[in-house]
Amino acid sequence: MEIKRGIPVSPGVAIGPAFVLDTESVRIPQRFIEPGTYPDEIERLRIALREAVDEARHNQHVVAERLGEQYGAIFAAHAMMLEELGPEIEALIRSHGFTAELAVSHVMRDRAKALLGLNQPYLAARSADLYDLERRLLRHLLGHRQERLSALREKVVLLAHDLTPSETAQLDREHILAFATEIGGKTSHTAIMAGALEIPAVVGTGKFLADVSGGDQVIVDGNKGVVILSPDAETLAHYEEAQRTFVSFEQSLAKLRDQPAVTKDDVRVQLFGNIEFPTEADHCIERGAEGVGLYRTEFLYLGRKEDPSEEEHFEAYRQVVEKMGDKPVVIRTLDLGADKFSIVTDPYNEERNPFLGVRSVRLCLRNLDLFKTQLRAILRASALGNVRIMFPMISTLHELLQCKMILRDVMEDLDDQGIPFNHDMPVGTMIEVPSAAITADQLALEADFFSIGTNDLIQYTLAADRTNENVASLYNAADPAVLRLIERVVQAAAKANVEVNVCGEMSGEPIYTMLLIGMGLRQLSAAPHNIPEIKKLIRSITVKEAEQIARHVMRMDSARNITNYLREQTRCVLPEVL
Repeated sequence: MEIKRGIPVSPGVAIGPAFVLDTESVRIPQRFIEPGTYPDEIERLRIALREAVDEARHNQHVVAERLGEQYGAIFAAHAMMLEELGPEIEALIRSHGFTAELAVSHVMRDRAKALLGLNQPYLAARSADLYDLERRLLRHLLGHRQERLSALREKVVLLAHDLTPSETAQLDREHILAFATEIGGKTSHTAIMAGALEIPAVVGTGKFLADVSGGDQVIVDGNKGVVILSPDAETLAHYEEAQRTFVSFEQSLAKLRDQPAVTKDDVRVQLFGNIEFPTEADHCIERGAEGVGLYRTEFLYLGRKEDPSEEEHFEAYRQVVEKMGDKPVVIRTLDLGADKFSIVTDPYNEERNPFLGVRSVRLCLRNLDLFKTQLRAILRASALGNVRIMFPMISTLHELLQCKMILRDVMEDLDDQGIPFNHDMPVGTMIEVPSAAITADQLALEADFFSIGTNDLIQYTLAADRTNENVASLYNAADPAVLRLIERVVQAAAKANVEVNVCGEMSGEPIYTMLLIGMGLRQLSAAPHNIPEIKKLIRSITVKEAEQIARHVMRMDSARNITNYLREQTRCVLPEVL
């Protein structure tokens, strides 16, 4: 038995036989052409390019129909990339006498290495797309096809060095129980699709494929980020029992879908869903969310050659607002930068420290046309339902005032054009940097609501990059410094009668539920699949119990001790969630 630990990107537990995806590169049989024969070689390349582009367009339509236009856009970007790279590949054939296969490999790998060399996690993840395109072109040039994923007839656990977006698009829940990869991160297209398909998945485990053969028993725990190869009888029995318990627990949670999140002493807590794509609104409804607490909008910009139009923005928002009916939908304005880059919209991606540079509202305030386009679409969508707007990464009161001023300008433009919108649309700000938390009393005078983004608040408070494994031990939501900032924000919001929500990953982890409620929070926003167990936990406690836990925690001085204490308290109330 061997245990590998990685990054959980899609929850659930699966047990089944391994299907090991071949990781060897396609062998190029001939590297150079005879002098003067390059026209024939270029014609071979052009035929393969047309076939690969057609294949990408086909994938675009299939995935868009299955998951939504935003997912299909990944393959539209692939098609455009293939068309753009054609002349560069042809030039290598002419100038160096390369075969089409060798020229393809050189261009694709040079581009992939260049992305990796930028030392930006999001761009590094995009290098997988280039390897995907290389493999696809070589397959067409060499005249053989690998369709094993789409041809599966039995249930398996898929193991691979990496999965390209094209391969992930073929995954079918009928046959793929789960997957695990040696590399990858939370921001990869593969991880995004796994979450949308709700297939348990773990990525970034490190090398393990040499230790497993096809058919070997494998366990993938997408909740904890664990992959177990050839489990012993005791471990297998433990996970089989855990699976049965989990299925029973899930069934009990499903019964709570239409029940309110009310504590045993009758205090109401609102539970909202975090989403990134319009299709995920369905997940919120299925899990009993009371609205969308965080609608991220960055995916509209990524993998594109041009900025999304106002109509594209509006359509993405309209779909969610109409599905949610009268339930609130909090739309966060663009949060590009740091580890999320768009080549078109972000000219500042050469920054030495992008996490402390031009990201989020700083980028928007430098590009008012881009900002106003999004604001117009959000305002138009506000005429269709209960829309709220939220500005991210606000670090000073001045920034919030600037954003509100621009919003008023856009409102005036829409009024002049006779375009309807909600003139009283609530305006909120995220609290995700220490300066915002410290001046929350000032921000509360200008905001209708707060949303605490714990992911960034933790990393900025502790100076620990959440994408850097070397400082992972420092990145901890239970650190006393982080908790004191959250407490300060909650107190400032209460004093100003401003609603406050927590929308970071902390709100979706059950061990923090009682602490957050005990600190005075009455709104939590989490990934849809986390909502049922959070609701179950809330309905199992009293506010008095939660307040006692919070008081005890705030007297503690160690993140490790706090985590252990909260885990113990949660296990006493609801052991199924741990």
